[in-house]
Amino acid sequence: MIKRILILSLILVSGISEIIACTNLIVTRGASTDGSVMITYAADSHTRYGAIAFYPAADHQPGDLCQVFHYENGRLLGTIPEVAHTYSVVQFMNEHQVAIGETTWGGLESLTSQPDAILDYGSLMRIGLQRSKTAREMIKVMTELVAQHGYATSGESFSISDANEAWILEMIGKGKFEKGAVWVARLIPEGYVSGHANQARITTFPFQKTNNWNDPKQTVYHSPDVISFAKKHGFYKGNDENFSFSDVFNPVNFGGARFCDARVWSFFRKINKEIRENQDFTNYAMGKFTRNSKLSDQSPNPNGYVSNRLPLWVKPDSKVSLQEVMAGMRDHYEDTPLDMRNDPGAGPFKSPYRWRPMEFMVDSVMYLNERAVATQQTGYSFVAQSRSWLPAPIGGIFWFGVDDADGCVYAPMYCGITKIPESYAIGNGSMISWSETSAYWTFSQVNNWAYSRYNLIHPEIETYQVQLENQFSSEIQVVDKQAAELYKHNVAAASEYLTGYSVFSGNKLVNDWKAFYQYLFMKYVDGNVKHTDGRKLLENGNGKNIPKPPAQPGYGKEWERIMIQGTGERLKVPKE
Repeated sequence: MIKRILILSLILVSGISEIIACTNLIVTRGASTDGSVMITYAADSHTRYGAIAFYPAADHQPGDLCQVFHYENGRLLGTIPEVAHTYSVVQFMNEHQVAIGETTWGGLESLTSQPDAILDYGSLMRIGLQRSKTAREMIKVMTELVAQHGYATSGESFSISDANEAWILEMIGKGKFEKGAVWVARLIPEGYVSGHANQARITTFPFQKTNNWNDPKQTVYHSPDVISFAKKHGFYKGNDENFSFSDVFNPVNFGGARFCDARVWSFFRKINKEIRENQDFTNYAMGKFTRNSKLSDQSPNPNGYVSNRLPLWVKPDSKVSLQEVMAGMRDHYEDTPLDMRNDPGAGPFKSPYRWRPMEFMVDSVMYLNERAVATQQTGYSFVAQSRSWLPAPIGGIFWFGVDDADGCVYAPMYCGITKIPESYAIGNGSMISWSETSAYWTFSQVNNWAYSRYNLIHPEIETYQVQLENQFSSEIQVVDKQAAELYKHNVAAASEYLTGYSVFSGNKLVNDWKAFYQYLFMKYVDGNVKHTDGRKLLENGNGKNIPKPPAQPGYGKEWERIMIQGTGERLKVPKE
């Protein structure tokens, strides 16, 4: 019997958007306030719908096959043998607290497609989670699968974590030259933070003679031919010790820095003083490069690589909380040289958003719109939190949000659940079909209403967002204890309890947010601002449901000056 893997639609738009689609942040347990490991993922696309896939654990018979469908277009790529048992998966986190995220960087054009390859990056992520108990095991599974069945995708960076470790794995196929892929994986050091955003990040690395998967002291894994393949086909001609994975397979250019790595820089500068104060790194984020004789770590630079690149990881000045990580996913370069709120594109309401396309031409000169972490085209995002001090089904929390992360609320989905809330379930609405019970369309309504007058409406969203996420954080302390007690005596009962909490919380959140949208719409309709007490609209005191005369803030003095520029006498009111 053939076991199907159901794949969510993930459409990457062509052109420049293809290389700026997603963002990942990585926090080791020694860098987090509570000792948890966290990775994030923003799945960005103008055609991406936010929902949670669930794959139950299953036993398979010898000879069973797994059909593999292309993660982006749904085309059947082929079949691979099943394993005896597959683990349950909640979107991108499995029952053992193993989690994964990705960002696409493309890379050398000659390596971006591989004839007859069966596994694309989305398939690898799903199948890897179904077959792995640790992050190291997942790296092993993924790399062995592409070696055996081929790699049907361009260059990718993967964040892979479990309750103890966090890794970054970067991979690109061998194109038409050979089957499989070349790759490097590095363990993020304890106490450090990393990230990637559609630009390969691993540069030089200590070459290993063998991949000893059972050696906890080995912190680097790579394909044995990662350097020799590049030399064999003319991609690299230097010394082995100066080989840089990123600089060979995805050389950084202006777009790779300004549209991609700048998102990592923006998070790093929040938590690390050196990044914040070092002008070299700011220049890099703005696409201004230096090529010194030595790299930033003072190692020699005989190949002339960009020398002011961001480090692969940084040590935060103080430990990072779950709330700070969530805030990192809501960043628009606020209070940086790339802050979008104060130029004319922000409009009268200080919007940190710019509609696409990313680049536009004026008088034969090309200009850009900034690409921040938080963006209007996000389908969904998550913070996967793995906690080693709890049993795995309880320790893993998949904090999931739909649409733009700036206006989402991250709902806690325990990794040991057996059912998804209906409001977040696959099939409940789509990008071309409306559903009144859909989490995605509910949150999208609120976000798009906020875009119309951002500096007026969004502060209310943020207040409620913080209230609800703090409420969830308080609730899970109680749920953790109750589930852990149940787990001692009845694992199934613990799972049922966690499922009940996650399903109830997710569905209630959507109902509450729908009511919130109705309140916001009524309060801010027609350019007015009605008077409120909390989130209650006030009437004029006559008992007839007539509101008090609303405030009419208009456009603000600064924008009024802009509005009259070039109008001459046309808008002037004559003096009596």
